[in-house]
Amino acid sequence: MIPNVQIGNSLIGVGQPVYIIAEIGINHNGDVEIAKRLMSLAKNAGCNAVKFQKRTPAICVPNEQKDILRETPWGLITYYEYKVRIEFEEIEFHQINEFAKELGIVWTASPWDVPSLHFLENFKVPFYKVPSACVTDLELLKLINATQKPTILSTGMSSMSEIERAVNTLNDVPLAIAQATSTYPCEPEEINLRAISMFAEKFNVPVGYSGHERGIQATIAAVALGATFIERHITLDRSMWGTDHAASLEPGGLKKLVRDVRITEKALGDGIKRVYESELPIRSKLRRIQ
Repeated sequence: MIPNVQIGNSLIGVGQPVYIIAEIGINHNGDVEIAKRLMSLAKNAGCNAVKFQKRTPAICVPNEQKDILRETPWGLITYYEYKVRIEFEEIEFHQINEFAKELGIVWTASPWDVPSLHFLENFKVPFYKVPSACVTDLELLKLINATQKPTILSTGMSSMSEIERAVNTLNDVPLAIAQATSTYPCEPEEINLRAISMFAEKFNVPVGYSGHERGIQATIAAVALGATFIERHITLDRSMWGTDHAASLEPGGLKKLVRDVRITEKALGDGIKRVYESELPIRSKLRRIQ
């Protein structure tokens, strides 16, 4: 039997309500007020948690990328300057922490490097998500493992051998795995939802889906195929400047997603065939031979 993973008062696992994570990521564009609006959107839509990303640009931006010029809302600046400008630091995360308490929603962030993990530990976040880009960063994985906190391992752009090594490294944490494809936006033929059942059988952990596709159909299908949690990027407006907005859900889409996930959960049932009370009058009326 696959064990549950507990995050706060919620359980992630087979037979539990689907845990819904709204990925804000860097869609705040460096503005904490936008971040708060996105947090409120997630709470009002019925999400369980919001997630940000935390990076140390000096570490995470490859040297060959640092001086590349980029058109931004702040003018023509280098890629490194852009990454610094949109990065939240202690003052912003304190505001996020306090606002999450006011809203009554769980928040966390994906650490992209070791200093970022130490930074987030100071905020006592309840769980971590290993971004797909960091699946092969064994130093980071070992330190996440040492926290013994619930951890979601994203699997985009990763081979099975890389995933197996990461799972073996994360052997002291309550672990869950997310099927993901790291294309923004992702085309349907590359989503590969059948990997959800494969991961569950192979690793005996709760498995979910981190989606980057347009629309909500594939995410609903993931729930029907056994996803125990889902994660989708959210935005105030897909036309906003930034790399992740095009693969994100706007307010209306997020509300529809949460609604349809909850309907799908009910529709799945327990697999035991029965005659429902609501069917009895119809059976009496339409069935000639009882």
